[in-house]
Amino acid sequence: MNKEIKEKIIQVCNEKIAKKGTNVGLSFYAFFKNKNDNPELLMEVAKWWIETHQLDHFEKAVKIKEMIESPS
Repeated sequence: MNKEIKEKIIQVCNEKIAKKGTNVGLSFYAFFKNKNDNPELLMEVAKWWIETHQLDHFEKAVKIKEMIESPS
């Protein structure tokens, strides 16, 4: 994934954690507007979420943030 989407994912995770605490869950749709204006990027994130890491539909924001921040 590109740097911009990684930064967006971290930002959204931080916002959700700040508002609802460390137990808050989210799906990969949380990183996109309701309007599907970038289907290629949506599919890239979906593939990372579903195929690469086999994550559930909803995962803890702290887990996703840690995964994005860790060097791969």
